[in-house]
Amino acid sequence: MMFVRMLNDIKLRKKLSLIFITVAVVPLLASGIYLTGKLREVMIMDAFEQAVDNVDRVRKRTEEVIKVPLDISYQLSNDSRMKSVASRRYGSYIEVIQTYRQYTDIRDYVRLYKEVKAIRLYTDNPTMLNNWEFMPPDAKTEQEEWYKTALSKKGLAGWGFIQDERDQTYYLSLARKISLDEPGQESVLVINVNTSLLNSILSQESFTTMIVDDQNNIVAANRPNMYGRNLAEVHAGDNILTQQAGSFDAVMDGEPSKVVISSLVPESSWNGLRVISVFSVSDIVRDANKVIRLAIMVLGGCLIIAVLLVSASASLITSRLLRLSKQMSRVGTGPGSWDAYLDLDGKDEIGQLSRQFNSLVQRISQLMLEVEESNQQKRLVESRQNEIKFKMLASQINPHFLFNTLESIRMEAHIRGEEDLAQAVWQLSSLLRSSLEVGSGKIRLSEELAMVQCYLELQKFRYEDRLLYDIALAPGTGEIEIPPLILQPLVENSIFHGLDGKEEGPMLITIRTEARGDDEVFVEIEDDGAGIPQQKMEDLQNKLKEPEESEGRIGLRNVHDRLRLTYGNDSGLSIKSKEGEGTRITFSIPRGNDSNVLSTDC
Repeated sequence: MMFVRMLNDIKLRKKLSLIFITVAVVPLLASGIYLTGKLREVMIMDAFEQAVDNVDRVRKRTEEVIKVPLDISYQLSNDSRMKSVASRRYGSYIEVIQTYRQYTDIRDYVRLYKEVKAIRLYTDNPTMLNNWEFMPPDAKTEQEEWYKTALSKKGLAGWGFIQDERDQTYYLSLARKISLDEPGQESVLVINVNTSLLNSILSQESFTTMIVDDQNNIVAANRPNMYGRNLAEVHAGDNILTQQAGSFDAVMDGEPSKVVISSLVPESSWNGLRVISVFSVSDIVRDANKVIRLAIMVLGGCLIIAVLLVSASASLITSRLLRLSKQMSRVGTGPGSWDAYLDLDGKDEIGQLSRQFNSLVQRISQLMLEVEESNQQKRLVESRQNEIKFKMLASQINPHFLFNTLESIRMEAHIRGEEDLAQAVWQLSSLLRSSLEVGSGKIRLSEELAMVQCYLELQKFRYEDRLLYDIALAPGTGEIEIPPLILQPLVENSIFHGLDGKEEGPMLITIRTEARGDDEVFVEIEDDGAGIPQQKMEDLQNKLKEPEESEGRIGLRNVHDRLRLTYGNDSGLSIKSKEGEGTRITFSIPRGNDSNVLSTDC
């Protein structure tokens, strides 16, 4: 109750603004914050699923690439010619050069397989020359961890980031011990993987993706500034340095990120590689944030405009209410105050209230004038009212008077033996009574035919044997409802245009109905009268197709328009006529669900 009292004490302008903010702004802000959070979650989840798929795809393609040097290492480990070249003791440099020229398998592998950048075999044979394929290991090479590990792993392959002695570039390389022909003589095979091919695989990824060895050296990446660096240098965190597979949150280059890792350990290898995909949350939601900022700007502008419009509307409302309040205060303050008139435009509640107030003031003023007037003025008013009532009663026409008069004429004709005249008067009375009782609703088809039959009998009184008619009402069609006065104008048209224009012989008017299926009734009015000339028939068809007129529509056009308005365009009149042979008018109407067929006896 206290809140309601406080709300009632607030000015209307402030109250409307408060209602707008409460009803529109607060729900809009709440839903915006909720939807923004959901949008961020969905985008991060989609990015995470995409990163998982990308890592799996990169792992498979990388596995296909490194499988080539792995297969080559198997073939070379069983290559007796290579072992013979590496273990043979040469007597001169010429003999070494000739042997190198004859053995081309290593060069062929490098030339044929794009996955391989270079192949070299380290063997401790002082009689050999270094041709970058067969190489004696120097003291530095023998102290390398990858070299000592390869010798100790008994033929297993190892993968590391090894510097090529020829171009001084680091490559992802396979290192493997190969036993030569002589007992105790061993060598190490090194195959460099084509880094460009690995980078091309990673370049198709939208997120930061890299391949690292077991020492966390980045051996390939789709970001050039990361290639050759160690993961520890990019502030990756302990999880990304040690975890072999899975997904987790991490900090990369100082930004919160999502990390997806997949492990790749080739067969017969003592170590493996890891494919790592990283995407920062800020990169993923950057586009969403742009949309959100734009939406906030648009919504903010809309809210400002809305507040201004609400304020303007409130000012308009309150100003009109203030005018009404001032006018109400003026009423009753002194002489002439009851003549005050308040002019407030509009059809809203305030406008209605002002008009009701003006009406109330006028009524009160009139009542006061009536009190001041004398009893003579009251009697004058009563006299004038009585005079008006008398004139209204005198100007009224009672239909029963007409029916009673027609009944008197009919009885007089019957007494005098004029049965035909008595029957015609009775038919006219029935037709007039039916016409007066017809409203704006629908009547049954049987009732309409009853009126038509009365009309035809009345016309036969005039035309006698020149007019013949036949009404065939199909079973089950009399109960449907149609607009009143549909058939009578059509029959009237046949009589006045078909019979009057026929020079000799009687004219037959046939009216029949037919049930077509369960949902349609077909009605036909046909005569064998004078017919319609072709030119007049074309004019009539054109008039029926023209847009309906606002007033003055009679006859065929009236019936045609009412049928189309009631049942649709397909229910209009269809007219066929030939001069000298007669006219046929048909239309179809949907069957209703009414019952009780009335008698067609006139």
